[in-house]
Amino acid sequence: MTYSVVVVDDHTLLSQAIEGMVNSFDKFKVLYTSKNGQELVDKFKISAKNVPDIVLMDVNMPVMNGIEATEWVSENFPAVNVMALSVEDAENTMLKMLKVGAVGYLLKDTEKNVLEKALLEVMDNGFYHTRNVTTLLLNSISGKNEKENVNFKCNEMIFMKLACSELTYKEIADKMFLSPKTIDGYRDSLFTKLNVRNRVGLVIYAVKNKIYTP
Repeated sequence: MTYSVVVVDDHTLLSQAIEGMVNSFDKFKVLYTSKNGQELVDKFKISAKNVPDIVLMDVNMPVMNGIEATEWVSENFPAVNVMALSVEDAENTMLKMLKVGAVGYLLKDTEKNVLEKALLEVMDNGFYHTRNVTTLLLNSISGKNEKENVNFKCNEMIFMKLACSELTYKEIADKMFLSPKTIDGYRDSLFTKLNVRNRVGLVIYAVKNKIYTP
């Protein structure tokens, strides 16, 4: 199976280089490139054929930046995985991207094999975090407890704990002796209950409320 990727970057040469790199991976093919977030939004609105599995999103761009574009994609096309790929390494920028729905954050000096691994893990697990990003997320979590306001089913709690591991959704289904479709139901139900956009948000909630302790 080949997964589709869109590269969003305002630097043409760099965008072309990233496109060539992604196209060299066995399971990935670049669908098209966009110069900024607004161009991506316009493409999405034109046709469903323009909606990929993964968007590699730069952060600092004219017209519509990566944070704004990621938020729009997360709200309107939640099944699309947005991975930040930027030279910007400021912690507050990373957090903003993750909070609006990015499933991972890579710097542009990332090695080719790491990028391929990240893309594969995003498709398998729903997110990819380097150790630095994981530490950043955990350090940003407040101690405020929200758990008492939400009622969870027993299997939802089990699923949430397993979702904090490196297991894929299919592996979680096997471990819980349930079908992948049932697991998808637990995932979607929790996303709705907790008002989170992706697995990253689920992990943050679980750690914040001591449902899962890393």
